[in-house]
Amino acid sequence: MRIGIALGGGGARGWAHIGVLRTLIDAGFAPDVVAGTSMGAIVGGAYAADRLDALETFARSLDRKAAWRLADLNLGAGGGLVVGERITAALTGVIGKREIASLEKKFAAVATELGTGHEVWLSEGDLVGAMRASYSLPAIFVPVRRDERVLIDGSITNPVPVSACRAMGAHVVIAVPLPAGPATGARFASVPAAETSAWRKALAAFREPERFVAGQLFGDTPDTLTTAAVSVGALNILLDRMTRVRLASDPPDVTVTSEIGRIALLEFDRADEAIRIGAESTKRVLPEIEALVKGHTASA
Repeated sequence: MRIGIALGGGGARGWAHIGVLRTLIDAGFAPDVVAGTSMGAIVGGAYAADRLDALETFARSLDRKAAWRLADLNLGAGGGLVVGERITAALTGVIGKREIASLEKKFAAVATELGTGHEVWLSEGDLVGAMRASYSLPAIFVPVRRDERVLIDGSITNPVPVSACRAMGAHVVIAVPLPAGPATGARFASVPAAETSAWRKALAAFREPERFVAGQLFGDTPDTLTTAAVSVGALNILLDRMTRVRLASDPPDVTVTSEIGRIALLEFDRADEAIRIGAESTKRVLPEIEALVKGHTASA
């Protein structure tokens, strides 16, 4: 009997998936099939590659400054605010260079083809490359070109990929959505105060372009209406609506619900809290999972 887990997208809220998987493993319900979207693809891919410990260590080590250093701002053309090469390098350091076909578990990362809007399941090729395509949030990350296709975040078409788990042979599917809370905006990291006068701002753009762009995107004070705040707010609305639609059309056997929405999309420095929330939420549904597993085993 194969247990599948569909790990949803939601930025920094995705660290909760580590706590979910830890709790399932400890209870004897380690998933055999994993499908992940966006951050779900990162955590799910690390689990499938037997590198969950390493990813957890990495996640817990991130503070705001470390998280900010991973954001290589895009100062040219390319379709996103962040290039993404630093994150790719960091993930490669954590997970290593792995092919999906060599993984210990069945795995697929979900992405979206920009030109057609088609949902794309990445179940072969380079693991970190598949993760990178899956978490290419529109307007945040530069899209990925793969096999002559331009790919963006899988959350646009399938934020909690239950259907992919079933297609890969899972008998019981556990879904882990990561809904946003009512006030989770684009908080990310402290940005040095911007110059106030117009000419000083223009001079700063030439002398320290990354700091200038960071100020323009993320603001210098809390609750500033910035480019990132508007983009992330719109994405949160889109992802929440799409999650409801997909879970209604592809219902899982068990859904892990939580209060993870209080963590903002870009608050990657809150891994400790997110992992704890994921673990606590999963403990509440263990009796339900146990009953399903026993029922399926008895009927097999």
